[in-house]
Amino acid sequence: MNEEDDNRLKKRKKKRLLGADRRKRLLRLKCYVQNYDWGVIGCNSQVARLFSLNSGSGTPDPRECYAEFWIGTHKSGPSFVVFGRDYNNAAAALGSNAVSLKDWISVDPGAVLGDKVARKWGGDLPFLFKVLSVEKALSIQAHPDKELARALHEAQPSIYEDDNHKPEMALALTGFEALCGFISSKELKGVLSSVPEIVELVQCGDTEKFSHDSGQDGKEKVKQLFESIFSQIMSSNKAIVREAICKLKRRLSFEKKKRQLSAKEQLILRLEGQYPADVGILAAFFLNYVKLKPGEALYVGPNEPHAYISGECIECMATSDNVVRAGLTSKKRDIQALLSMLNYKQGFPEILQGVSLNEYTRKYAPPFDEFEVDRCILPQAASVSFPSVPGPSLFLVISGKGTIITGYSEESTLQEGEVLFVPAYMEVSITSGATELHVYRAGVNNRFFGDL
Repeated sequence: MNEEDDNRLKKRKKKRLLGADRRKRLLRLKCYVQNYDWGVIGCNSQVARLFSLNSGSGTPDPRECYAEFWIGTHKSGPSFVVFGRDYNNAAAALGSNAVSLKDWISVDPGAVLGDKVARKWGGDLPFLFKVLSVEKALSIQAHPDKELARALHEAQPSIYEDDNHKPEMALALTGFEALCGFISSKELKGVLSSVPEIVELVQCGDTEKFSHDSGQDGKEKVKQLFESIFSQIMSSNKAIVREAICKLKRRLSFEKKKRQLSAKEQLILRLEGQYPADVGILAAFFLNYVKLKPGEALYVGPNEPHAYISGECIECMATSDNVVRAGLTSKKRDIQALLSMLNYKQGFPEILQGVSLNEYTRKYAPPFDEFEVDRCILPQAASVSFPSVPGPSLFLVISGKGTIITGYSEESTLQEGEVLFVPAYMEVSITSGATELHVYRAGVNNRFFGDL
């Protein structure tokens, strides 16, 4: 047998091995960590703790930033299947110790994802599930819609590595701060009357028109003025921006000796300490300052400006890593692309409280087909069922211990840091142990399936 025939035989054996009992199999996953510099350092990071327990890598490095824990099939941080001893021995004999979740799904997508999901999104999970630990503000950014994502990927594939859109949702684990969406016209008038450093960077005619607008000029004209003012700020010369921020810092530092600064002004000084002379500091005046409590969620659609500021959260999104950045970052910026793609929608974003499914579980369902998230807090020695659904699910244990039983009578232990993949049409029941158990589930949004 030559080498080519041998490889073909191994592939056929591997396919048979991977394909066994696919509809009935609960999978444990080993997941990926991203060590971005805005992450929380060492053991103080929820991401670090989860990754350490999930990977068996030992104590987190006390000097390292742990930013994101990725669960899914995206090529920038894929999850891998953890099999039992019998499987591992067989896989090793075939020269394949590591099987990615995407490999597992691709053998028979319909059996694992459900037929409707497989027809829509092919042999891939339509969502990416994460935990974030944020110490320092992330960039002011937006994610492209599908049409722009395809164009950006085609033009700059090394920067925009996929062609998908990236709507997302952040569900707070701790107190969580973010900037999201543009402030109202009334609030912007307040900025123009109280922040001279902003006014100095904008054409006098635009600020006067906006400040004296009676509300009768129509939404489209107001939107155009808002866009013009924001664009002038973001496109200003770096030296001019640096000088404006120096003036702003001096003024606020002086005024805080005489009065209580507003929450936004205090945030501005924090951002200046993290990103000195960055135009994103000025941009923050134009964005809504959002503070989430644990259990509250914020969703962000395509072409909406946002920046996460601090705290820890569960995050779920369409499977993509496309980001267009314009401020509060040392990474590549594309200010003109961001300015042209923004929808300039004004108003405070919707905060999701979750819909109660039972006494222990709340569902967070943003207006996107790709994903939804369930938050389950089980007290000591309690049980809850997750019914069969026609799409795949990912389960993450944030804290506590317990057991999980499938509709096929497969029982397994659960503990902090464990991640499970549940195929379509599999019912599971979870029971907590001697302490409270915190479990999060991500799945395809129920609205995609219609009335079940």
